[in-house]
Amino acid sequence: MEPVPEDWDRALAIVAHPDDLEYGGSTAVAKWTSQGKSVTQVLATRGEAGIDGMDPDEVRRVRTLEQIEAARRVGVENVEFLDLQDGVLEYGLPLRRLLAAAIRRHRPEVVLSVNFRETFPGGGFNMADHRALGLAVADAIRDAANRWVFRDLGLEPWQGVRFALFGGSPQAGHYVDVTGHLQDGIDSLLAHEVYFGNLGADFDAAAFLTGVVEPTGRAVGVEHAMPFEMIGG
Repeated sequence: MEPVPEDWDRALAIVAHPDDLEYGGSTAVAKWTSQGKSVTQVLATRGEAGIDGMDPDEVRRVRTLEQIEAARRVGVENVEFLDLQDGVLEYGLPLRRLLAAAIRRHRPEVVLSVNFRETFPGGGFNMADHRALGLAVADAIRDAANRWVFRDLGLEPWQGVRFALFGGSPQAGHYVDVTGHLQDGIDSLLAHEVYFGNLGADFDAAAFLTGVVEPTGRAVGVEHAMPFEMIGG
């Protein structure tokens, strides 16, 4: 695995749901914000379909607040929601258009998103929202750079994205050394208190993230490392 370059200043994280980033990406975000880098989060949905025993309107409210707090715990103040419907994201031009607009608005050097492959490491099947969103992110980066695509947005094209990182991918070939920032990532994941409390099973945030960063760290020769699939760069 190769280290992720860190000679940049602005990142944009685009994910499908509240908590998507906190399963690993936010641990890297904690490192980057501690270095003075700017990170903005854009979420396609508010996760309103994520708790079976609660009304979606209440879930939307609660998970919005939990995501804002999770972001704050890793130094991110700017969190945007596109208010698409949770659970039924569709890959296609409308989604690419929305994401290209976000990229043109924020003009990041690095884009961070979720695994769009069919499976997770270990073989578990990935959910449809992740697959649709992650692939649309990869394509929207190119769309945002082409001034002749989505001209109706009224936004200047942005060709400055150097690479995109996708967390939780079975094809991870890069890593971020997150030594010293594991607890920040754990605290960020724990901000989703109501969500985890309604899953019907105990979830150990510390054990989960430690189980990712320790073996990856051993493999690359550091204490803790978070793996990513990189496109571009």
